[in-house]
Amino acid sequence: MAKNIQAAERRVARVRRTIRKAANGRPRLSVFRSSKQIYAQVIDDARGVTLVSASTVEKDLRTSLKTGADVEAAKLVGKLVAERAKQAGVTQVVFDRGGYMYHGRVKALADAAREGGLDF
Repeated sequence: MAKNIQAAERRVARVRRTIRKAANGRPRLSVFRSSKQIYAQVIDDARGVTLVSASTVEKDLRTSLKTGADVEAAKLVGKLVAERAKQAGVTQVVFDRGGYMYHGRVKALADAAREGGLDF
């Protein structure tokens, strides 16, 4: 079990290190997915603050979704985080998949954020 945790931590650190090199001052769109929910936040690493966030545990999304762990929920979170980021004046971000494969819910969230107006 410890090997799996260490491998996951290395994978996350590797992805984040690569993203920081490529960011050029842009905020980071970070994704976390659990077995039941999905979360996204736009983080300014230079200041160390979260600019905007969205997740399936928010009351308005939770009531309208069947579950927080499917592609449709990820699309809604992606659109919501893009809308909130545009309101905060953020249009360009760098995508942090958090060590997850770019597939399924993570890909759906990224595509919806692009459709919502975020550029990455």
